Amino acid sequence: MHIVADQAKCLGSGQRVLTDPSIFDQGAEDGLVVLLRPAPGEESRPAAEEAAELCPGGAIKVLG
Repeated sequence: MHIVADQAKCLGSGQRVLTDPSIFDQGAEDGLVVLLRPAPGEESRPAAEEAAELCPGGAIKVLG
């Protein structure tokens, strides 16, 4: 599994941080998505998929 986060699409809602703070964070200045672990283990898939689903700008994609 690989996660892609597109800051150009990010609206800064912060929902992804609530799903798994070990994978996602947000920028202190702008609130945009920061990807801490682009290739977490499969055990993180449910949280990553939830973050992608919750993202109003469609900035997060889970691949593989």
